[in-house]
Amino acid sequence: MGFVVSIIYFVTYYLTPAILWGPLAAYRIELILAVLAMAISVPSLAKSFIRKTPQSFALIGLAVAIFLSVLIGMHWSGGGVLAFLSFIPNAFAYFLVCLHFNSKWKLQALVIMMLFVCLFIIVNGSIALQQGVSAIARSPDGLTESPYFVTQANDTGDRFFRLKGPGNVSDPNDFAQFIVCVIPLMFIFWRPKKITQNIAFVLLPVCALLYGAFLTHSRGSLVALLAVAVVALRRRLGTIPALVLAAGLFIGASALNFTGGRQISANAGSDRTSLWGVGLQMIKTHPVFGVGFGDFSDYGGGLTAHNSIVVCAAELGLFGLFFWTLFLFPTVRDALAVSSPDQVSDGQTIVPDEGLFPHEPKKIKVIDRGEIIRLGRLAVLSLTGFLVAGLFLSRAFVMTLFIVGGVVEVVFQMALQRGMIADRMRLKRVLLYVGGLTAALVPFMYLMVLVLNRMH
Repeated sequence: MGFVVSIIYFVTYYLTPAILWGPLAAYRIELILAVLAMAISVPSLAKSFIRKTPQSFALIGLAVAIFLSVLIGMHWSGGGVLAFLSFIPNAFAYFLVCLHFNSKWKLQALVIMMLFVCLFIIVNGSIALQQGVSAIARSPDGLTESPYFVTQANDTGDRFFRLKGPGNVSDPNDFAQFIVCVIPLMFIFWRPKKITQNIAFVLLPVCALLYGAFLTHSRGSLVALLAVAVVALRRRLGTIPALVLAAGLFIGASALNFTGGRQISANAGSDRTSLWGVGLQMIKTHPVFGVGFGDFSDYGGGLTAHNSIVVCAAELGLFGLFFWTLFLFPTVRDALAVSSPDQVSDGQTIVPDEGLFPHEPKKIKVIDRGEIIRLGRLAVLSLTGFLVAGLFLSRAFVMTLFIVGGVVEVVFQMALQRGMIADRMRLKRVLLYVGGLTAALVPFMYLMVLVLNRMH
């Protein structure tokens, strides 16, 4: 029951209650689903591994940091409550995935849900784009918009169309980031030597997703896709050949006008690096609790930083950045561990009880070592796509991150239950590493801004 409600909850989040439920949206369907999912999930908490993950502690701390950022940074207690309530539905996704998607077939159902959301937007957006072209041709101002696309000027001043989704993926870059995360996960359906099945259930959907990414014309998503390709291919081809192939793919994508006529260069990104500088100044003036959750645009002239690290540190201060890093660090660590052949073993054997009727020993595992490693690698690729795109987007707190984080921990737990991998890093050690990483992230961004400014 919790599994089904969670799926419906996720789809409602991405497609919005108005689109998915129509007139029923007036009854706050999303709130009903959240309460129902929470009530169903409570009994599962006692026997779940989720209480042992640092990420659970991190999300609680992040929620507190969001409340305090508005209370102290903006001097608005009511706003702190609203900010807290706006964050909880996103963070809730991590708990739902860990609690209710604890097997391979359930993870596959989660991927199908994400694919459905993408295809729904791509199909409806493609239809809207065709209608929108006609509408703009008839519009005297040329600014006619649609729920599924926006028009934007490129470097030469020509206007072009960008696909977007509804609600929380209502920016083309947001939707592109979501697509980049889903593409690697589609290979969870890959079966060796099953050519027809792989074409139907993996390659064709991936082609549709790539087409959707193309329609967004997101420069960040192109860089993220290339990063995913390099990470995926370097084991087979080597790092240098993978980089060469990625360079070839970049040239091909540029020839196909993937970015809509906008350049990818230090000069083309000067507006973003200037906003990074604005964010770093906010950290100087509000170092502990930040300027307030969602308040970056008030300091940035109506614009945001286009960098998840900068926007997190600027809005929540170092206090919030610590907890955000506390979610991210063990997630990346566990993903790398469970995807590494050196750290994943063949599993352990259950020792039979000595008695009158001794039984045969049997393996703890149902999924073999190779499959665990493969699932871990897919999670690494999805996480890579999100983080690389996040360098160019202010999306530190979106549901997609917490869903992918939940997938990582489910795969790690599958390996742990089968005795294939060492236990999670102890919380004290995690806190030590996170403290150092938090202290290093802000100087790292200062250095990036300095280097990029010298390149202009």
